[in-house]
Amino acid sequence: MHSSQVGSIHVGVGPVSFEDLVRVARDGAPVELTGEALEAIDRAREVVEALAAAKTPTYGVSTGFGALATRHIPTKMRAQLQRSLVRSHAAGSGPEVEREVVRALMLLRLSTLATGRTGVRRETAQLMAGLLTHGITPVVREHGSLGCSGDLAPLSHCALALMGEGEVRDASGTLLPAAEALAAAGLEPVELVAKEGLALINGTDGMLGMLVLAITDLRMLLRTADVAAAMSVEGQLGTDRVFAPELQAIRPHPGQALSAANLTALMADSAVVASHRTGDCNRVQDAYSLRCSPQVHGAARDTVEHAALVAGRELASAVDNPVVLGDAVESNGNFHGAPVGYVLDFLAIVAADVASMSERRTDRFLDTSRNHGLPPFLADDPGVDSGLMIAQYTQASIVSELKRLAVPASVDSIPSSAMQEDHVSMGWNAARKLRRSVDGLARVVAVEVMTAARALDLRAPLTPSPATGAVVDLLRSSGVAGPGPDRHLSPEIEAVVGLVQSGAVLAAAASVIGELQ
Repeated sequence: MHSSQVGSIHVGVGPVSFEDLVRVARDGAPVELTGEALEAIDRAREVVEALAAAKTPTYGVSTGFGALATRHIPTKMRAQLQRSLVRSHAAGSGPEVEREVVRALMLLRLSTLATGRTGVRRETAQLMAGLLTHGITPVVREHGSLGCSGDLAPLSHCALALMGEGEVRDASGTLLPAAEALAAAGLEPVELVAKEGLALINGTDGMLGMLVLAITDLRMLLRTADVAAAMSVEGQLGTDRVFAPELQAIRPHPGQALSAANLTALMADSAVVASHRTGDCNRVQDAYSLRCSPQVHGAARDTVEHAALVAGRELASAVDNPVVLGDAVESNGNFHGAPVGYVLDFLAIVAADVASMSERRTDRFLDTSRNHGLPPFLADDPGVDSGLMIAQYTQASIVSELKRLAVPASVDSIPSSAMQEDHVSMGWNAARKLRRSVDGLARVVAVEVMTAARALDLRAPLTPSPATGAVVDLLRSSGVAGPGPDRHLSPEIEAVVGLVQSGAVLAAAASVIGELQ
């Protein structure tokens, strides 16, 4: 969506909401600073200007930075100090970071500027809002942040654009010099003055933006994993009795109860389930990957909500160093990314484990010793046809990578800045790998949905539940055909991945039973 299609997001002295961040990052919503925020910015600027005029040096206002903090910088060199800071710190390398990530980190830096704790001028903050509103996205590189002193390199690439330097992409995605993009939008670059350079780059905004986007995606994907699990339990002639609320209540984890309730609702009124709910059913217990789905999906959900709690605290923070406090500017350590880095790593564990369980459920469909009467690999003519054999290989390949991505980044500190910055969070790295993990989880769940849909078709004339049947119908109407001779599978897998990532699979089930919990 273009900014003209959505209302402006107002950035005030309080925190940005998850929903507003997603609207700015993904939907291109324009941004405005509130009157209260502008007043807070002006008050803090007065404090900084008074300290800048004083004879006694103040860190970040009239001194160098990091290990060079002991040098007092004379007034006439301070504009050069800001330029040098931003240019030297814009030292990223590698592929461009995604547009949504850059927009998220710019919005969150603007949110901190709006608290009146940083000392920037209002025109500098307004230019940041202007870039977001006009869809001008600075080029930020993959590598460069240690997640301590904040995401210095990524934020410096954004600050560089405010100075009219470096490269950006305009609203259409065209790469051009920042000065040209600003001029085309009718925006004037700023010459940064005392304290502003530091205020623009000293935050956890990149890792936090990626955390909020990942939480948003995982909340949807974990409910979609419930849909996939219900289809698998149903298609493998499993029982829904283990998901009964009275059995969940004796182990009162909230996420588990929600997931189990979803599975019960999703499988309601299934002729496939009813067909083996008889006295002569010889199944004693289903495999763990079926029976324990709510325990794993629920623990994942509880972990995501813990991460959301941490993200909410960070959204309510003013992360800068030094920070304006009353009539003083004080050094602090609030830029350390540990709180955010830890939960980013925790969510990579969640993504890997939920995907691992999904792959195990898929594999059971393909093995005649475990799939209860279905053809080998769900193939049309086994031996001539391979069916979905290699789709499971694709899952296995992704799950293997997800396990590697679950190794924490936040325990791997490397000292920097001549040992001044001797312990860092690596939160940016944790966020970058989590984005890959979330994408991998969606792909694994998509293959399970595709496999389970084929299995449910093969159970005919027995019919699936109305909710899972709606998902099968969605696939069939989206170019993903049912059972039959082998055909090119990759386009069908990609189509289902799109249906999972867009929320369409979840919406199809919800259209029958209401919103999943």
